[in-house]
Amino acid sequence: MPEKSKRVRRSFSDQFKQDAVDLVVKQGYSFKAAADAVGVGAKSLRDWHAKLAPEPEPCDDDASAAALQDEIKRLKKRLKKRLQRVEMEREILKKATAYFARESH
Repeated sequence: MPEKSKRVRRSFSDQFKQDAVDLVVKQGYSFKAAADAVGVGAKSLRDWHAKLAPEPEPCDDDASAAALQDEIKRLKKRLKKRLQRVEMEREILKKATAYFARESH
């Protein structure tokens, strides 16, 4: 049976990650194009983007309907992710509470 070669995990500097994110944010690259350009996976780039990209500026009172719709979509998406995280944390806490309640008897 041939021995499987271990995959070497690459690590990247914070500056490299920020530069890769800047390709998407400032240069308008798609995630796939930017990931290909710097030689990383699109998933990694998306993760870096979620952590490093600046928050978009909120719309002004005189913003166009399209800008307002874009902001509403962005905020709904962000709220949905937070809600999923809170629900997951609540489920973990419920299971932990039940476990420790059984252990204390």
